[in-house]
Amino acid sequence: MTATTTAGRVTRRTRKRPEWLAPAGLIVLSLVPIAAGAFRLTDLTTGGTVTPENARFFASPVPVIAHIIGSSVFLLLGALQFAPSLRRRRWHRISGRIAAPAGLVSALSALWMTLFYAMPAINGPGLYVMRLVFATGMAAAIVVAFIAIRRGDVSTHSAWMTRAYAIGLGAGTQVFTFLPWTLFFGAPDQFVHTVLMGAGWVINLAVAEVVIRRRARGTRRPGTRRPAPSAVAGAHLS
Repeated sequence: MTATTTAGRVTRRTRKRPEWLAPAGLIVLSLVPIAAGAFRLTDLTTGGTVTPENARFFASPVPVIAHIIGSSVFLLLGALQFAPSLRRRRWHRISGRIAAPAGLVSALSALWMTLFYAMPAINGPGLYVMRLVFATGMAAAIVVAFIAIRRGDVSTHSAWMTRAYAIGLGAGTQVFTFLPWTLFFGAPDQFVHTVLMGAGWVINLAVAEVVIRRRARGTRRPGTRRPAPSAVAGAHLS
């Protein structure tokens, strides 16, 4: 079997790979926090009933509204960036210029809410610290990714935007960390609540690191050419 024949078969297998499977899965996972955010927006804009659980949002609605909108835009546009065919088009740059600022709004508003909202007692000090760490980490990752793409470093840009997206999608994964526990053991106490919340972020970041390393191995394969910096200088997500 010749090298040309082998390469042709590899190419055919690659083309048959369902490239939209990952973006579709991410969008489905994103629908959980997006739906919750839409419900919250409806409650705020239609004058819903004020309860001890939501009083902080009615008292200061701007941060939570900014967080919901920023997160929704970041999650939806970010999911589409995982489709290789879109990354090769101008759409990638345009949407990236929208998604990256939206991600910053999401992270910074989450940081503000953690610092200044009166959180429910179930959250506890452990979750307070985690929220500060992950919100700051998400914002920092987007800034590092922006600096990297400005100097034409595509792999660094891609890696850090993937990490930022993993943190931003934490609310989606947290549904699946809470669901089994709640079904079998009932409502968690403060400690378990903190652990389950943290697990959502940790799982996402672990998956992100696997994706980053696989992507790096793919760019190092013999015969694989990396795009010239000039071809990607305006991108904001990979």
